[in-house]
Amino acid sequence: MAELDSFKPVYKRVLLKLSGEAFGHAGKSSGISIDETLTIARQIKRIAVNKVEMAVVVGGGNILRGAQFSAGGEVIPEATAHYMGMLATVLNGMALQQALESLSIETRLMSAIPISPVAEPYIQRRALRHLEKGRVVILAGGTGNPFVTTDSAAALRARELNAEILLKATRVDGVFSDDPESNPHAVLYDKLTYERVLRDKLRVMDQQAIQSCSEGRVPILVFNFRQEGNIERAVAGQALGTLVKESF
Repeated sequence: MAELDSFKPVYKRVLLKLSGEAFGHAGKSSGISIDETLTIARQIKRIAVNKVEMAVVVGGGNILRGAQFSAGGEVIPEATAHYMGMLATVLNGMALQQALESLSIETRLMSAIPISPVAEPYIQRRALRHLEKGRVVILAGGTGNPFVTTDSAAALRARELNAEILLKATRVDGVFSDDPESNPHAVLYDKLTYERVLRDKLRVMDQQAIQSCSEGRVPILVFNFRQEGNIERAVAGQALGTLVKESF
């Protein structure tokens, strides 16, 4: 990655949203891959050592998605299924924490669901202090409430923690006019406004998350995390993926 040898970040504080699939085995739908987790951790390390304050919101879809149990009806109520999904994010958070600390990066794992033996409770002021001290803050448990996506949790935390940008890591290159995995003719957008995303119901994040970022004027960059070095490129302000903000 010669182009990153002179890595110069353009942001001081960022929030990275990692879906559960970032922790899974490539091409498989479940489980945690230590290799994939370490790949993410190495990129985060290269950013952290350049004095960028980073918070990471983790999903849990590689382990369990609350929505998959919604058909359980009376056996597993929908609210319970969502809590199960939130607990899955804690497992990914623990894996990322250990991967980063194996690389000598100081971290704090914070959970919106009280689970004190393995994670600190999420408290905004405490999270801000950790960031100021140069620790990577890993945020698990969503918002601690059912019926709220981790996208919405990421938007909320980005605003609470005064992040300059929300980096949404996905398995595709950005935001397309249609599903690029089923439509090879789908067009990749390089820039979008919040208004356009909401109006056209484009698949960036859920509508609540987009609305929250719009209200807080938090830019969103959607990019492919599978390409090595893309997280660093995003923090360096290089052109990639799709940038969503108020206007251009």
